[in-house]
Amino acid sequence: MAERTEIDNFSIDCVIFGFDKGELKALFIKRNTEPDFGQMALPGGFVYLDEDLDAAPMRRLYDLTGLTNIYMKQVGTFGKLDRYPTRRVITVVYYALVRVSDYSMKVGPDASELHWISVNNVPKLAFDHRELFDAALAKLQEQVHIDPILLKLLPKEFSLSDLQEVYEALTLESFDKRNFRKRMLNLGVFHDTGRKQKNVSHRAARLYRFDKKAYKKMLKRGQMFAI
Repeated sequence: MAERTEIDNFSIDCVIFGFDKGELKALFIKRNTEPDFGQMALPGGFVYLDEDLDAAPMRRLYDLTGLTNIYMKQVGTFGKLDRYPTRRVITVVYYALVRVSDYSMKVGPDASELHWISVNNVPKLAFDHRELFDAALAKLQEQVHIDPILLKLLPKEFSLSDLQEVYEALTLESFDKRNFRKRMLNLGVFHDTGRKQKNVSHRAARLYRFDKKAYKKMLKRGQMFAI
C-alpha cells in the first residue's frame, strides 16, 4: 500500500466529551513524540492530502482511541502564527460526545497514555490546546440550549433524573428538580415507556424515550429544546 502524504501545516484536533459517574469529562492523551513530549494534549493530527476534511478527525480518533461512529461537530479554525513551535500550522477543531462506558479505549502511535479528566480539572496542555478546549466547551454549552445533543450521552431509555444529571453536567448549572421535570415533560418530546428502572437501591423511576417525530413537530412550532 502506497504511503499517504500528510499536509504538514494543516491539522485537526478533537475534544472528546464523555459523561461518567455524574461528571462531564474530556479525553486527553499524553504525547510520546516531539514537540512537547510528555505533555497532555488533545487527540489530533495532520490531514492527508487525499482525504476529506471531516474524514480526518474520525480517522485520527480511531487511530488514537479505537472510537468509531460517534457524534462529532466542527467548532472552528485556529491559526495563530505561533500556535505550533516549529512551523505555521492551521488546525480545525471538532468536538465529539460519547458515553464513556460504551467504549474500550486503545492508545495510538502518538500517545503513551489516555486519560478521562473532569472538565473542571483540566491540566496544563501542550501548544494552544487549552484555548481549543475552552472553545469546544463553550460551543457545546451553547448547542445544548438549542438542540437535544445531550441525549448522545444517555441510553435509549432513561429517567428524568438521568436527563437532569447530564443537563447539569453539560451546562455546569443546577436546576430545581420539580421545575426541570415539568419543563422537560411540557416539551412533549419524551415518551413514557411504561417501564421502570431495575436493580437500583432507591425507588425505581419511570423510564422515558426521546420521540424524534414529536421533536420535529416542536421545531416546526418554533419551540427550542431548552429550560
